[in-house]
Amino acid sequence: MVRIPLTTVRRSRARGFTLIELLVVLAILTLLAGLVGPKVLNQLGGAKSKTAAVQIADLDKSLELFKLDVGRYPSTEEGLDALVKKPGSANGWNGPYLKGGLPTDPWSHAYRYANNGGQIEIVSLGADGTPGGEGENADIRNTP
Repeated sequence: MVRIPLTTVRRSRARGFTLIELLVVLAILTLLAGLVGPKVLNQLGGAKSKTAAVQIADLDKSLELFKLDVGRYPSTEEGLDALVKKPGSANGWNGPYLKGGLPTDPWSHAYRYANNGGQIEIVSLGADGTPGGEGENADIRNTP
């Protein structure tokens, strides 16, 4: 009877993974990425819309501080820049009212501002930068 040394048996068992085992693991990882990936990306998109809404609320509060000091909201021509730089006709201006300058929306577009007779409107045009749209392309505005 031929005896095989124990070390030889152990070496043959400790070789590594077979090709089939590796393919099964890759298939499982691909399946997980296909299921989880889109959900994570959708959450990221929703976060940008929420960030825009929070920034608009901050701009709205800064406009209220401007109004308390100056007695009026900035005109449409003065725009949101009046929160950072003193307009010529703003007596009592005690700014800047925003730290770090005027922000852009999460898609790097400027916020739109309009003063319609004391009714202010701040709008982000969403991911596409054009009026209207749905989902991430929808407009985000302050609520009066």
